Amino acid sequence: MLQEIILSVIISIDTFLAAVAYRSCGIRIPFGSALVISFMSALFLGISLALAALLSNTIPDKIYAVTGLIIPLSMGISTIYKSLVRNLVRRLSQRGELFLHTRNSGIVIKLYLDDTAADVDNSKVLTPSEAAALAIGSSLDSLCMGLSLGNNSTNPFAASFFTLIVGASAIIFGGFAGKKISRMNHDFSWVGGAALIIFGVFEFIK
Repeated sequence: MLQEIILSVIISIDTFLAAVAYRSCGIRIPFGSALVISFMSALFLGISLALAALLSNTIPDKIYAVTGLIIPLSMGISTIYKSLVRNLVRRLSQRGELFLHTRNSGIVIKLYLDDTAADVDNSKVLTPSEAAALAIGSSLDSLCMGLSLGNNSTNPFAASFFTLIVGASAIIFGGFAGKKISRMNHDFSWVGGAALIIFGVFEFIK
């Protein structure tokens, strides 16, 4: 049970930080939109864990253990790199040394540089359909993490349940924390990447 809770917390770190970014920009995430984000993340995690359990019956434990280390390490490094890029872009923009033209770019590219780009209509309220676009990122993280845990006893239903609860709570508390963290003017998504790396290493040596 503890492992499922820890897994849900790690997956929800990025969700929390995204909620902080939205609130700091004055964008509100209604409860319905918060449920869309957390539900998609929980659903993808449950499906991937169930699929991983089936795959682990055909893949040798040693190979799956290595895969279970490579996936969170890759995700963590990618997240840290994204955080560094965001901080660099922010600093260059503030110094007037960088001009970004993202009007015609895809929503995925926009979200890579700025989580708040999901508010497409600039209404300052994240609608359920816009929340679904934001949820894609966390859902992919859930999918990858679930597939990496096929050779252990993680319960898909318990993990999905806790991810649903923790994810929704992360959005609510992220909204409360938004104003204070916004004054720091930094991207903290690297914290989620570091957590993924630590979790992957811990599961490998356990």
